[in-house]
Amino acid sequence: MANSFPVPSSWFLRQRVIAEAEAWLATPYHHMARLKGVGCDCLTLLAAVYHAAGVIPAIEIPYYPPDWHLHRGVERYMNGLLAHACEIEEPQPADVALFRFGRCFSHGAVVVEWPRLIHAWHAGGVLRGDATQPLLADRPVRFFSPFFTAEAIRR
Repeated sequence: MANSFPVPSSWFLRQRVIAEAEAWLATPYHHMARLKGVGCDCLTLLAAVYHAAGVIPAIEIPYYPPDWHLHRGVERYMNGLLAHACEIEEPQPADVALFRFGRCFSHGAVVVEWPRLIHAWHAGGVLRGDATQPLLADRPVRFFSPFFTAEAIRR
């Protein structure tokens, strides 16, 4: 028998993600913190936003040094993201943009409507951004969606 539990539509969930990300605006940057209005970084922002919106379960994030991406080429951020999202070609609202900083893809953002983003920036906290502006414009970027399964992408 099919599950009769009503599953919110992708559109509804996407709107919840964007609304939750907006609620984090002006939260100061603080490495590994995850408290709205108090502090977060780009990873903990994504974990908190997608969990609060009901898209992913709560995620336990192990300690990582603030400069981990400068010294290792291992795709730790991307590998963790792939446990909850599939890589996609064209981002839709509430998908994730992952930018390369240092030796690997290490800076995540919520896509509002590409190239507009909400992300936690070390020099400004959680803010609205534009991927066509300096500091992001020339960086390699990949996109991920937690709204699709790997099987659905392959079809």
